[in-house]
Amino acid sequence: MAAVDSFSLLMQEIGRSYHYCVEMLAVVGAFYASKVCVTVLSDTYVLIRVHFVPRIFGRPDLSKQYGKWAVVTGGTSGIGLSYAKELASCGVDLILISRNRDELEASAKEIMETYNISTMTVVTDFSRGREAYPVIKKVLEGKEIGVLVNNVGVLNPLPDSFTNLTEAQIWEFINVNIGAANMMVHLVLPGMVHRKKGAIVNISSISCCNPCPQYTTYSASKTYLDHFSRSLHYEYASQGIFIQSLIPFLVCPNVTKRSSTLSKMSFFVPSPDEYACHAITTLGVSRRTTGYWPHTLLMILARFLPEWFWAWMVPRIKYCQKSL
Repeated sequence: MAAVDSFSLLMQEIGRSYHYCVEMLAVVGAFYASKVCVTVLSDTYVLIRVHFVPRIFGRPDLSKQYGKWAVVTGGTSGIGLSYAKELASCGVDLILISRNRDELEASAKEIMETYNISTMTVVTDFSRGREAYPVIKKVLEGKEIGVLVNNVGVLNPLPDSFTNLTEAQIWEFINVNIGAANMMVHLVLPGMVHRKKGAIVNISSISCCNPCPQYTTYSASKTYLDHFSRSLHYEYASQGIFIQSLIPFLVCPNVTKRSSTLSKMSFFVPSPDEYACHAITTLGVSRRTTGYWPHTLLMILARFLPEWFWAWMVPRIKYCQKSL
């Protein structure tokens, strides 16, 4: 009889433990569901505040808000040229910097005639390192630089192993993707601090969010830009300087040979003009953004992807023309 009583007590204890475990799992599940709901609501709020509200109220007077002149590196094609046109449409005078003299002069002339603003050009090659900056410094002297757009950059033409990069290619990534942004900020930031106003836009890439094998040096350089921007924000926001890390996904100006499929995805792969039209409305609103609300949806989705899946997927994507 005692044995039967003991077995009965044992089953009661097991039952209590089971119910306790179920209750704990229910609490954990409710906590996780609440966290997901809060995250979704927060992301939705940010999406509306950054990408839709500014478009309702229209653009501010950027020249008055930040300064008379804007500097755009890599301003002869892609996002750089389109962003320059958006700035010009706001009445901001432009200094365009690139290494191709013919394309640079043609772009400056087109913008000047279309938007009736003043333009200047600087022909220099950022891949040459320190040699690129004396001519830029001379042109910028005495000018009220209100906006700097660090757009210039280089990208692997195709996915490739790090060991297949030449020494020249590695230095090009360092000098163009990292060095150019640092030196350009170093040239214009003192004047902005003195006037207590200005904006710096560093164009990074979605590749900064997770490791990108076979684009290792490129993605690492864009991660540097993202952290550089965020750190500068904490240093200089209190002095009236707005610093933005702009993180586009894919931008495809033309139907390319690399991926006709991506070229047709116009909703997620906009033209540079469409992208820049959206991105400029986030200036002064969000210090870290994709600049284009469908890209923000992709970034939200990317947060839920395991890192190993992202690393597996990236080398298999046949990139259309990158945002730079």
